[in-house]
Amino acid sequence: MLDSILVRLIFVLILGITAAYFRPLDISIWMAAAAGAAIAGVALILQIRVERISLKRLLGIGAGMIAGLLCAALTSMVLGRLGSDAPVLHFVQVACLILFVYFGMVTGANKGELLNPGVLGGVFGVETDSRQNHKILDTSVIIDGRIADIADTGFLDGVLVIPQFVLQELQMVADSADSMKRNRGRRGLDVLQRIQKLPNLKVQVVQEDFPQVKEVDMKLIELAKVYSCKIVTNDFNLNKVAHVRGVDVLNINELANALKPIVLPGELMRVFILKEGKEYNQGVAYLDDGTMVVVDNARRMISKTIDISVTSVLQTTAGKMIFGKYDERNHAVSQTAAAAVPQVVERRENPPRREQAVGES
Repeated sequence: MLDSILVRLIFVLILGITAAYFRPLDISIWMAAAAGAAIAGVALILQIRVERISLKRLLGIGAGMIAGLLCAALTSMVLGRLGSDAPVLHFVQVACLILFVYFGMVTGANKGELLNPGVLGGVFGVETDSRQNHKILDTSVIIDGRIADIADTGFLDGVLVIPQFVLQELQMVADSADSMKRNRGRRGLDVLQRIQKLPNLKVQVVQEDFPQVKEVDMKLIELAKVYSCKIVTNDFNLNKVAHVRGVDVLNINELANALKPIVLPGELMRVFILKEGKEYNQGVAYLDDGTMVVVDNARRMISKTIDISVTSVLQTTAGKMIFGKYDERNHAVSQTAAAAVPQVVERRENPPRREQAVGES
């Protein structure tokens, strides 16, 4: 980062000294140096903007500019055949040049996403494909930790991108005075170390930042637009905002919901009532994967394992909730069936003595 700033300062200094030495338009040396430095500043701003433009849009701008120059040249040739050297004719030629180039660049930038750079050569195709295989990790999915298990199974390919501003946010959380936040931040750093040690996965830390954007979520979206890749997250709000901005998202919660076993209304479940619910006479239980189960008529069954009947299932991108009802009759039937199974097994292993005696005779 420091080397880049130094190179830019040298570029501005050289252009300013060059303008001061030649002094175009016979202006003073200080005005010429200021004009040269201003031109260098404009060039640096354009360079920063070009870095954020996708390859397809950049090719569209170039193609539109060339088309605009050709149209302006043809128009200038037609106007030149009028045989007039009036200032109005020269103004019209310059105005046509500016207008055609401008409209060509704007049209090419808007339609550039329709281009297929892969047909123009292997270099463009390789760069586009590599960028599309990148996946940017946000802070929440790193702290969550499940991304390391998914990566370890081999379901993720390409390159996992860790932005520098995400690392800074993790460091701030790990250094927090709050013990809860501090533990979450340290867990995220441990998960990153685990991901980096995976042999079948490449992790890349990028330095791109967007100083004009303050929120980390918006920086992730801007970076995903530059790389033309997806964001891996479990943040519900980031998921929605990214879809609105036209950025694809891989939501870990959606993947977990897709892999959860489907529970249908009317089925029986055995759960452990952990605590009291918010409503009257409700109990709350949790499955092994963390799914909350709200059970009616189970307040007095806290710290007990009971059989319930599923009434409904609420599933969203933020998670799943199961609603059930405790019925003593269903619980009694389940207990009777469970008690009958060991007796049947015992009879099969130890048949009655009468049957053994008949067999011996």
